[in-house]
Formats: sequence, C-alpha cells, structure tokens
Amino acid sequence: MTGFPRQRPRRLRSTPALRRLVAQTSLEPRHLVLPMFVADGIAEPRPISSMPGVYQHTRDSLRAAAADAVAAGVGGLMLFGVPQQADKDATGSVGAAPDGVLNVALRDLAADLGDATVLMADTCLDEFTDHGHCGVLDHRGRIDNDATVAGYVELAVAQAESGAHVVSPSGMMDGQVAAIRDGLDSAGFHDTVILAYAAKFASAFYGPFRDAVASTLSGDRRTYQQEPGNAREAVREITLDLAEGADMVMVKPAMGYLDVIAAAAEVSSVPVAAYQVSGEYSMIAAAAANGWIDLRSAVCESLIGIRRAGADIVLTYWAAEVSGWLM
Repeated sequence: MTGFPRQRPRRLRSTPALRRLVAQTSLEPRHLVLPMFVADGIAEPRPISSMPGVYQHTRDSLRAAAADAVAAGVGGLMLFGVPQQADKDATGSVGAAPDGVLNVALRDLAADLGDATVLMADTCLDEFTDHGHCGVLDHRGRIDNDATVAGYVELAVAQAESGAHVVSPSGMMDGQVAAIRDGLDSAGFHDTVILAYAAKFASAFYGPFRDAVASTLSGDRRTYQQEPGNAREAVREITLDLAEGADMVMVKPAMGYLDVIAAAAEVSSVPVAAYQVSGEYSMIAAAAANGWIDLRSAVCESLIGIRRAGADIVLTYWAAEVSGWLM
C-alpha cells in the first residue's frame, strides 16, 4: 500500500482528451441563439453604448451579420425590431404592420437563409408602444391582459407570415400561449413553433437591453413580470404554458436563476431555453475590458453553467463569437 487512495477522480482530468471524453455537459454552436436588433431610420449600424460589441443594425448590416452567424454554426437568430419614435403608439400597431421594421427584416432573412437556421421573432409590444410597456394599457394605466393577448396574436400571425419559424411571446400575459396557438392554427401556420417566455423575472439586468430597443418605459413591469424570489410561482407559470401548448419554454434571466432553469428541466417535456440577458453580458464584458477576468474563459464557463443547470438552448449575445471559438 502506498497510502494513496484507490479512487482518484483526478485521473480523468489528466489530459485534454480524457477531459473531453468524460465531459458531462457539452457546449456546441447548435445550443446557442443570437439575439439581434434591427432599427428603422438609421444609415449605418449604431453601437449600443451599454453593450460593447452589440449593435442596432440596418437591414443590410443585419443580413450580413446574420449570414456570418449562421456560417459560424449558431443554432438560431432571435430578432428584435426598433421602430422610429414617431411610429410608436399606445397599442404598438407598427409591430404587426407588414412594412414594420421587424417584419421587413424577417422577410429579408427568410429570403436569404431559408431553413439554414431557425428564425425567431420577439412577440411583444414593448418595442412598439409609446409608453414602453409590454401591452395595451387600460384607463388606470395598468396592463389590460386580454387586449394585450389579442395584440400578441396579431403580432404572431404577422411574424409567421413574414417567415419566422418561431414566435416568442415574452410579455408574461395570462393565456397568451393558447391564444397564439389558436391564432396561428386559424391562419394556417400549424408548424410555427411557440417559444414561451414562461418564467420572465422583473430584473435589474435588463437595463442595457432597454438602451438597445430605445425603450420609453416609465415605471416598472412588476405587475406582470415575476418576483425574483418566487421559484414555485415560476414552476406554476411554466406548467401553465406547457398545458396551453408551448413548444419550448424560456427562463429569463439565466445566471441568477439557475435553480429555476433546473426546475423547468425537471417538469418540462419540451426543450428549455434560457436567456443570458443584456446586463449579464455587459457585466462580464466590462470586467474583461478592465483586465479583471479572461473574457473567453468567463463567457464559456457562464454558458456551461447555464447548460449544466438544464437549458437545452441558450440565448446569448456571444453566440457567434463562441460558435467560432468552438469550431
């Protein structure tokens, strides 16, 4: 006897090839979805100051960046539209307009890429309303759930008509998934997938995103987004969306809600997505820019953590870069 333990887990870490062979959680380009912003009325890509390396795209620059991301192997693209301020109104009507910036961009990418990627659209009104909330307001200034859901159905059908493979209701309205499914089916879009933002929390980490979409929000969204401390309520929301026919479910944000991702994976019979949101992106980017952490290592570790928690799909602003690193 040498005194060394017979069981030595370190044996399986001794070479890169061994570590790769026994890896329990993988990170591959197909797991990653790239969120992208397309803005109306700009002549060249506009940097988003609070999200270094991320841009509001023109139609042309979006097409080029999307093609590059698909060539790198990303699993999909999630599009957000940024209309001109003058086009916003109380009901977000430009969101469903055929000539609205998001629907035009969807048609561009559908024509360019076809089925070479999964084209996703944000199905929400906050980018299009002049008040910045995710739906239609009632006379008290609160969200009217049913009027908002009707608006989401209109949006979803318009996005499917424009070429979206996946529509993504993100407003946390009660009954939104069932209503959208009925609307899509009635319009003949039986194969259009619904990715439900089933557990979207009222988070401080959305701040840079609101710069990205030029949000005019005053106040907060706590009457419809989830309280950060309520994990059991999140599971209830996920279960309800599954019962209504969601094809995939989303947890947002990701890094502070790994327990909710794990709980979603336990109860879900469909793929689970998680969104590494703008604030999560920006804090890692800022720390790396200051030399406090290594960017590549920190990004990959954060994404592995989200995957390990149970996410089948991760939305991240690093999707294209990471896909390139992994190739």
